[in-house]
Amino acid sequence: SPAMASAGGAEPERPHPKPFLIGVSGGTASGKSTVCEKIMELLGQNEVDRRQRKVLILSQDSFYKVLTAEQKAKALKGQYNFDHPDAFDNDLMHTTLKNIVEGKTVEVPTYDFVTHSRLAETTVVYPADVVLFEGILVFYNQDIRDMFHLRLFVDTDSDVRLSRRVLRDMKRGRDLEQILTQYTTFVKPAFEEFCLPTKKYADVIIPRGVDNMVAINLIVQHIQDILNGDICKWQRGAMNGHGRTYKRPFPEQTESSSSVLAAGKRSHLESSSRPH
Repeated sequence: SPAMASAGGAEPERPHPKPFLIGVSGGTASGKSTVCEKIMELLGQNEVDRRQRKVLILSQDSFYKVLTAEQKAKALKGQYNFDHPDAFDNDLMHTTLKNIVEGKTVEVPTYDFVTHSRLAETTVVYPADVVLFEGILVFYNQDIRDMFHLRLFVDTDSDVRLSRRVLRDMKRGRDLEQILTQYTTFVKPAFEEFCLPTKKYADVIIPRGVDNMVAINLIVQHIQDILNGDICKWQRGAMNGHGRTYKRPFPEQTESSSSVLAAGKRSHLESSSRPH
């Protein structure tokens, strides 16, 4: 208050508002992180200091379980199923997201896919207004799924996804036969059994991923409304559990938004160690 500010000199720091949590799912190499990065770019958040960002991206890949010696040996041979729900530390993921939703500063694990181990150092994540959480199975666990205020599913053709994964893994020096064996043995069956069925939980499905700029611009407008203080109008269940109201018509393409459609810098999420 003004009285407190004058009495104490500097105005006390106000508590950070609880962030709007957006889940972004889709199959391997569907373009989940690229969609998230494009959203960040269009919102002008890419170059903002991480302590000051209003929008940030987190990956489910950070929450892979610590492997046993036997599991690590299988992983090094491409025989460990990283696409199965049991590969993730869902308890840690749920606790971390819960703290994020409560506006707390958290430490997110760092997972190294070269050594298939969780590193000692963590990534500090500061409170933000909007948090994008992407991963192949972010909608699989109901407790985690129910935390999202908005759920997006990036729906990309399976042949496109396979070709992207093959090219990406070959650039990492992996053998083509091992890549295809792993895909047919683990990746494709897990997608059909665990990931694809969660598509029904999505509020918005984005065909063709980042190529679908119409859908992405609509989502960006949605987020801009939230950042402008309209977050209460978007809360899941605000209308007796039946979703959100849309108070404005679909946005028109503006000169400012079209000027930043060129591909921006890649964030740390799309590093060479990412499996999905």
